[in-house]
Amino acid sequence: MNGYLNESNFMMVEEGFTTRDLLENLLVELCQASDQQAFFVADLGDVVKKHLRFLKALPRVKPYFPVKCNGSEGVIRLLAELGTGFACTNKAEIARVQSIGVPAEKIFYSSPCKQVAHIKYAASHGVQLMTFDNEVELSKVARSHPRARMLLGIAADSSPSAHPSITFGATLKSCQHLLETAKEQAVEVVGISFHLGSCGLEPQAFAQSVAAAQMAFEMGTELGYRMHLLDIGGGMPATEDTRAQFEEIAAVINSALDLYFPDGCGVEIIARPGRYYVNSAFTFAASITAMEEVPAEQPGSDGRWDGGTSPWAPGAGPSGRVEGSQVTGHWCILIPCGCSIFFLQKPCPDHPSHSSSLRGPPGHAEDRIADGLELPELQVGDWLIFKDMGAYTIATSSSLGGCPQPQVTYAMSRVAWKAVQLFQGKPPQTEDDRESVCAPLSCGWEMAETLCVTPVFAPASII
Repeated sequence: MNGYLNESNFMMVEEGFTTRDLLENLLVELCQASDQQAFFVADLGDVVKKHLRFLKALPRVKPYFPVKCNGSEGVIRLLAELGTGFACTNKAEIARVQSIGVPAEKIFYSSPCKQVAHIKYAASHGVQLMTFDNEVELSKVARSHPRARMLLGIAADSSPSAHPSITFGATLKSCQHLLETAKEQAVEVVGISFHLGSCGLEPQAFAQSVAAAQMAFEMGTELGYRMHLLDIGGGMPATEDTRAQFEEIAAVINSALDLYFPDGCGVEIIARPGRYYVNSAFTFAASITAMEEVPAEQPGSDGRWDGGTSPWAPGAGPSGRVEGSQVTGHWCILIPCGCSIFFLQKPCPDHPSHSSSLRGPPGHAEDRIADGLELPELQVGDWLIFKDMGAYTIATSSSLGGCPQPQVTYAMSRVAWKAVQLFQGKPPQTEDDRESVCAPLSCGWEMAETLCVTPVFAPASII
C-alpha cells in the first residue's frame, strides 16, 4: 500500500449495508440532536469501481484527476492510493495534493491561464508539467520556470453540441508559430493537449482531436522536440445510465490511438476524467428550515418564485431558510444540472404535487437552484436528498465566500477496500477474501456489476 489512505479515513461498510442505510442513520442522529445541517455521504467504493472500469476500457491511458472537480480529502487520498496523477489549476490545488505526499512528477499544472506567482510556486515545488496555448502564456513560463515541460494545448474539434464555454486551445494554423517561438525561448515542449469538456459530446469528436494532435506532434518533431506525451483531457460520461456512452467513447479513443499513436511508438497517453470518477459517488442531504406559499394571483405565469402561479414554493436548499419564497442558508453549495432529487419516504400518491422552486443564499451565484419542480407538499424539517453530487460541488479550500463546506462522511465496503489492497499488490489474506474481490465493489444505492480484480490491473502494467 502507498500509505495515502487507511481505514481511519473512512467508515467501513459491511456487506448488505448501503450508503442509503448510512444516510438514514445519520439523519436519525441529526434529528435526535436537533441538528439540521446539510452534509454529504461519499461512497468511495464507487470511485474504486470507476477507476477499475477506466483502466479496463482504456488500458493505454493514465488518469490524472482534476482536483477542481472535487478536492475533498477522501477522494484525493483514495485516488493517490490507486496511483492516479492529479491535474491542478492553481497553487492551492498543488499544495492540497502535495500535503498528503503526492510527488511532483504526478502533478500536471493543467490551467491554460496561470498567474506568475503560481508558476513560480510550481517551480519551487518541483512541478514541471504544464500547458500553454498562446505566446503570452509561453513567455510567462519561460521567464518564471525554465525547467518546465510544456504541452501545447490545441483547440478541440468538438461537435456543435459540445460545451459552449470551451474557448481555450491553439488552432493548427498557429501551432507551427507557437512551437517555433517556444524553441526561440528555450522552452521544452514534450507533447500536445486537448480538452473536449463533459457536456453533450459526440464520441467521434475524440477521434478528430486525436488526429489533429498527431499533426501537431509532427510539427514539433520536425523542429527537434522530443514529443512523447499526449493529453486527451476529460469528457467521459459520469453516471451509471451513461455507461454505454462511456464504453462507446472508449472504443473510439482506442481506435484513434491505435491509428495515430500505435502502441510502441513511444508516446505516453494521459487523460483528465473528473465527473466520471466522482459524480455518482456523492449524495447530498439538505433540510427545509423555512418555506413560504406564493399566492396564485401573484403576477407572473411561469411558476417561478418571483412570479409563480403555484400556491406553493417550498424551498430546499443547502440547509437554508425561506424568506419571501427564497431559500437562504449557512452552506454554500452548487446544485449541478442533472442531479436527481428524491425523498427518504415515498410521498403519498393521494397528495397532490405543487410547482416549487429551490433557492440558495441570496446574493450568491447559486441563489437560484431550480424552478418549476413538481414536489409534494413539504414541511419545515423535511429532508431532500440529491444524488450524483460529486462533481464541482466541493471547493478545494475550506470555505467558499465565507461559507463553510458541508461535512463529508466517507464510506467504503469491505470488498472495495480489499480490492484496493489487491490492486496495490497485497494478496488477500484468506480464501474468503479471494472470493470476495469478485463481489460488487460499490456500497451505493444499487449494487452494480461485479468487477473481478486480477493481476492484469497491477500498477506496473497500467499506470
